[in-house]
Amino acid sequence: MFNKVLVANRGEIALRVVRACQELGVRSVAVYSEADARAPHVREADEAVCIGPPPSSQSYLLGDKLIEVAKQTGAEAIHPGYGFLSERAWFARAVRDAGLVFIGPPAEAIEAMGSKTSARQLVTAAGVPVVPGTTEALRDASEAEAIADTFGYPVLLKAAAGGGGKGMRVVHKASEMASALESAKREAQNAFGDDAVYVEKYIQGPRHVEIQVLADTHGTVLHLGERECSLQRRHQKMLEEAPSPAVSPELRARMGETAAAAARAAGYVNAGTCEFLLDRDGQFYFLEMNTRIQVEHPVTELVMGLDLVQWQLRIAAGEKLPFDQKSFTPRGWAIECRITSEDPANGFLPSTGRITHLHVPSGPGVRWDGGIEAGSEIGLNYDPMLAKLIVHAPTRLLAIARMQRALRELVIDGVETSRGFHLRLLEHPDVRSGDITIQWLEAHLNELTGAPATADTIQLAAIAAALAADHDRNVRSAGAGEPTGGAAAGADTVPHRDAWRAVARRESLRRD
Repeated sequence: MFNKVLVANRGEIALRVVRACQELGVRSVAVYSEADARAPHVREADEAVCIGPPPSSQSYLLGDKLIEVAKQTGAEAIHPGYGFLSERAWFARAVRDAGLVFIGPPAEAIEAMGSKTSARQLVTAAGVPVVPGTTEALRDASEAEAIADTFGYPVLLKAAAGGGGKGMRVVHKASEMASALESAKREAQNAFGDDAVYVEKYIQGPRHVEIQVLADTHGTVLHLGERECSLQRRHQKMLEEAPSPAVSPELRARMGETAAAAARAAGYVNAGTCEFLLDRDGQFYFLEMNTRIQVEHPVTELVMGLDLVQWQLRIAAGEKLPFDQKSFTPRGWAIECRITSEDPANGFLPSTGRITHLHVPSGPGVRWDGGIEAGSEIGLNYDPMLAKLIVHAPTRLLAIARMQRALRELVIDGVETSRGFHLRLLEHPDVRSGDITIQWLEAHLNELTGAPATADTIQLAAIAAALAADHDRNVRSAGAGEPTGGAAAGADTVPHRDAWRAVARRESLRRD
């Protein structure tokens, strides 16, 4: 095992890697921009080095600087987390060329899977089903129209080097193709520095289901079940769960074997994820491979009972996986909500400010992966995700109830967050039954983000105000912290309990 690892990231994933290092007896080196000087990952690491101003282009994206800091501090390996440089083949190669270990796949595997077109070619040769489409970048709109005619409309234009919905356009008819292609190419160039766009058949009403894989340097490739990631807004995942309510044990095995075949074809090592579209008939199609640890990896950890980040470190250090495929059957259900500093009622606009109060939920089966604390300054330099709230329970419905309970306990004051949005999402009958598709959330956004005040919430606010005033009077008259009279007598009833919570949460009632 390594003696020291540099963590080339920030926020919750940096803290997650630092903790994994601590448990393995590995010293950690945090890097931080000037904006993150007081961040939890900086404090928790054994060492910390400032690498530049707040903009990521002047700090977290400086590969040469990160390698220099690793060498100066005596780190033997670099863990890139997710985002930033985690899927940059040139960075993985530079780390290796510097005599250090990149905690992730080889640069060649990142390269092979980094372009959607090359990935499609690679996995098709390995017998992996892909959505019908091209494997070469489009030359012009006329070529795109000719290909679309063979598939039938609608079709989907996708950036070859892309992700996160950038450079994607749905085209419903030939007359839309030229403008859509021009727009997709322009967005792809701005986002990825590569304007290559290809076309594929647009599968209507599919689910987004991904398979976690884990591979060592000794030839073992394991698939660790699926994650349901269909609840997306603008191609950004909002809530994930494992397993998927749409996947049977037989389908899980077939999808898992397919993901493992794709990983082998790429010469993959370490943790990675194969993403698939799953249609209503149980047919699945390879989309892409994420050559890094995923944001939603905790749901797999909880249902499979292993620490993926620790195994990233172990594999990079040369350890052999001691498991076989039969070791992995999902146990129970896990759900993850991404808690972001956005205002759902105002088009998910970013919310900035200082977190003045933070209360993290706890109790059975509740996990908080966060990179914030009271006093944290939330700005616009980085992704708005503040933390991930994850729960695990024996059944899906109990996991939903547990997540609702945990969300109600969560208090983040000072910025608007997605907490109330997630509560409303989990109350929807379609979500509770698991009857969702990739398009479901976009179609229901208005009803989930409007959140007008109801008679119940208005009454609850009035009760809360009355109870607060009664509490203050009792404290002043009795000289003690325990209220008497009506407030104490009704403390165990549901309306009073909820009212006291509303008082304690202050502004959170308004945001819900």
